[in-house]
Amino acid sequence: MLPPALTFGLTAFTSLFAIVDPFAALPVYIALTSRETPEHRRRTALRASVTALSVLLVFALSGQVLFQFFGISIGAFKIAGGVLLFAVAFDMMNAQVSSTKSTPQENADASSRGDVGLMPVGIPLLSGPGAIASSMVLSARAHSMAEKAALLLAITAVALVTWAVLRSASRIAQVLGLTGMNIIARVMGLILAAVAAQFIIDGLIASLPILSRHQA
Repeated sequence: MLPPALTFGLTAFTSLFAIVDPFAALPVYIALTSRETPEHRRRTALRASVTALSVLLVFALSGQVLFQFFGISIGAFKIAGGVLLFAVAFDMMNAQVSSTKSTPQENADASSRGDVGLMPVGIPLLSGPGAIASSMVLSARAHSMAEKAALLLAITAVALVTWAVLRSASRIAQVLGLTGMNIIARVMGLILAAVAAQFIIDGLIASLPILSRHQA
């Protein structure tokens, strides 16, 4: 049996990787960097990954403070985050980029900018509202220092894998093709839907203690 912290870290990695989903970002990333040199494209991939890492770390570390500042209960945020993730998961299972991550208007605006690593690839394509909500909910579920450390390591691992995927975007797109990337997106969407359901269940139990007694 795995230690609780390791189990939590693996769960956090799976959940965050499913919502960040760098494979779903590949078509937009390739389109926005099509005129860049290979070296500039590698720097863009690094900036996008570092941006996503920074955003998710900040919200994972400040989640409790934000809950207290806005007077939001953890249960309510879990329910809201679960509903949001369901919307993203539904789009992913239909092989579409969710509008909660980016919109065509944002992508069109970004194409005229010099650096797309920060926006829209880093934010909100990789670290959008769904990813931010997931990092905050997972932070609230981390009860020990070991679990909190595991969450931070999971976020870092997701960012590293994301960087590797974006850095090899052209080769991955050639190998997988549109069909392959759509299959990956649908599988990730299914995993994300399960995570969203668990968030909502946890939120309902936290908000309505009577459900916990019935479950027992």
